[in-house]
Amino acid sequence: MKIAMVGSGYVGLVSGACFADFGHDVVCIDKDQSKIDRLHDGVMPIYEPGLAALVGSNVQAGRLSFTTDLAEGIRGADAIFIAVGTPSRRGDGHADLSFVYAVAREVGEALEGDAVVVTKSTVPVGTGDEVERILRDSGTPHRVAVVSNPEFLREGAAIGDFKRPDRIVLGVEDDFGREVMHEVYRPLFLNESPILFVSRRSAELIKYAANAFLATKITFINEMADLCEKVGGNVQDVARGIGLDGRIGSKFLHAGPGYGGSCFPKDTLALLKTAEDYDSPVRIVEAVVKVNESRKRAMGRKVIEALGGPEAARGKRVALLGLTFKPNTDDMRDSPAIAVAQTLEDAGVAVAAYDPEGMEQARPLMPGVEMHKGTYEAIEGADAVVIATEWDAFRALDFQRVRQLAKAPVLVDLRNIYKPDAVRALGFSYSSVGRE
Repeated sequence: MKIAMVGSGYVGLVSGACFADFGHDVVCIDKDQSKIDRLHDGVMPIYEPGLAALVGSNVQAGRLSFTTDLAEGIRGADAIFIAVGTPSRRGDGHADLSFVYAVAREVGEALEGDAVVVTKSTVPVGTGDEVERILRDSGTPHRVAVVSNPEFLREGAAIGDFKRPDRIVLGVEDDFGREVMHEVYRPLFLNESPILFVSRRSAELIKYAANAFLATKITFINEMADLCEKVGGNVQDVARGIGLDGRIGSKFLHAGPGYGGSCFPKDTLALLKTAEDYDSPVRIVEAVVKVNESRKRAMGRKVIEALGGPEAARGKRVALLGLTFKPNTDDMRDSPAIAVAQTLEDAGVAVAAYDPEGMEQARPLMPGVEMHKGTYEAIEGADAVVIATEWDAFRALDFQRVRQLAKAPVLVDLRNIYKPDAVRALGFSYSSVGRE
């Protein structure tokens, strides 16, 4: 089949490359000429393990191409995916759907045959109805079905998630849409991946509901971590004890500085706004959003306490290891490290930082932070070392070297990657999350 992927960002590029690897003929379309030029040169606009090799092999095989010309890109396409951004709108927090609707209008004007238009972007309930109206009003004489196909890709593991998914959700309203999407995902049907055909509005809501639930698990275990610190418990033991319950599960029960990234912050906020619009409040999600935002700065205050309190901290220097919201990505969107650094700077603490992949994206977001080329360069002269992202590069620090370079042997582990007794035995003052 021929597939057109409008939008060559994280979701569009990963999805397009994987569809091509399944044997489909895929064209990725983007208005950003410089991005398309870089893709033609084999330069990825994002960091995702394995993506460059996957894109390169499928370009070489002739199954994957790139263009800025939407009309040319969708010509002859059986399925046209909309995979553009839906950021939180300034002022009210609603998802900004202007890019989605603009693509729908362009597609409607350029269609030369029957096609299925698929919203891959994360969109509020009812967006597919509006896309359908826009296509109908464009006056196209061709048969068009509008389908919702939300993505469930984890940054850092996106290719595996696409090829071996927990489930594929398809919101369809007619037989034409169902038949085409069945062919698009035929390779995964053969692999017996769970395929869920639902109504279009149900599919749109499934994406938001899933992310809100996972965000709730993260926020819940973070609050349990705070309680553990007060009562002398160990949050890792608590997480394991409840995670072994099959009704709960162990995933997303890792205490830390709060969630960030491209999905959870904006999707929980968009769900709140949708609930308000329909006069059906979601109080649990509302609490999750508030608790998560306050937690990020609370982690900054934890570092300040490790430095001896607000007065003692002023004028000191902290090495911040890890800036991205999670490892194996260069994504800085809503990263807890941003709030941690800002809290420290507000308290008069100088911040030096290093991240294996996120330095370029971090610089404009953290203008007051000194960026360094390596872990130990950032640590040199620091009064405390803070682990904000659990990159593998930080899991086996040379503590003897850290002691030699740092002004004081203070480690604040916001990801609980070290054992407290082991670090303290090396002469360090050690703080973590939800552990004594």
